[in-house]
Amino acid sequence: MKNTPSPCFVLDEAALRRNLSLIARVQKEADVQIILAFKGFSMWSAFPIVREYVHGATASSLSEARLCFEEMKTRSHTYSVAYLPGEFSKILKYSSHITFNSIAQFKKYKGRVERHNEPVSMGIRVNPGWSPVETDLYNPASPGSRLGEPLENFKGKLPEGVEGLHFHTLCESSSYDLEQLLQHFERQFSAFFPKLKWVNFGGGHLMTRQGYDVEHLIGVLKGFKKRYPHLQVILEPGSAFAWDTGVLVSTVLDIVNNKGVKTAILDSSFTCHMPDTLEMPYRPRVRGASSDVKPTDKHRYRLGGVSCLSGDYMEEYAFDEKLKVGQRVVFEDMIHYTMVKTTTFNGVTHPSIAIMHTDGNLEMVRRFGYNDYKKRLS
Repeated sequence: MKNTPSPCFVLDEAALRRNLSLIARVQKEADVQIILAFKGFSMWSAFPIVREYVHGATASSLSEARLCFEEMKTRSHTYSVAYLPGEFSKILKYSSHITFNSIAQFKKYKGRVERHNEPVSMGIRVNPGWSPVETDLYNPASPGSRLGEPLENFKGKLPEGVEGLHFHTLCESSSYDLEQLLQHFERQFSAFFPKLKWVNFGGGHLMTRQGYDVEHLIGVLKGFKKRYPHLQVILEPGSAFAWDTGVLVSTVLDIVNNKGVKTAILDSSFTCHMPDTLEMPYRPRVRGASSDVKPTDKHRYRLGGVSCLSGDYMEEYAFDEKLKVGQRVVFEDMIHYTMVKTTTFNGVTHPSIAIMHTDGNLEMVRRFGYNDYKKRLS
């Protein structure tokens, strides 16, 4: 990483291909369709690689739908909490499937979809009311959730013209969580299945994580298809595609000592470049350091971001050696749900983006500067 600019996101092509190979195997053996969720990974410079393994994507906005059409070379499975009236016609142009968050939205736009010059399949997101997710910020099935219709809102009848149902209440979850979720989904909504063409199991299927029971997942999917052979099954994971496929390289700019607490100030930022570490929250893995800090550890440092937010830091890590100004600090697993959430708060420059190819060559995809910051403002 010595020759990599700092800060910089670096995607490992070999790691990405390993994930894609596994995803393609699950898709083939279970006879389902697995599509890429842009909300988790939308690094379009890598899409030519992705397209070698899967052939679809899901979008949640006009911009994502257009990106799918232009860079994934296909029309998207589009879902939005609420569609903007002025954008809906353009979204239709880029979409093969449209999923509505509510029955009211479906009724509002149904006629426009039916009059569209190309067929677009319509679905509704449902909320089975169960999720294994414990963090409220990421739990779509929390009481009073705005995401998806509960069974009682259908009043026993599937609206005419609905061809699919979509649910999404998992987050970095296991195949056993999916199995349990399907029990809730089928018990509540299976009466509608004879009228459907497809069901979308949403995201959160972290099949590329070490220890994930892939064979069990395939068995769960096969079991569902055996029960309902006429239904096309769609999964749309985001994290699974880019899980552990790259890093964020940063550099120590200064070391601040305040009442015995040493903070290594980096040229990166948690709030600007790694917001999930503060929102979810979680402690990212750091190469050559342990988050399990003991009083006997000699080289303990908080890691501080370069923004002015007081909370732009991670609590202490224990390093093998004393940190020095100019030293590289590498954050692991920083590709999924990271680049898609970055900001330019404080005018902090976005990290560069690079791909480490399988032949060992580092391709610099993008560098950012003042104009990128300025064009986001007015």
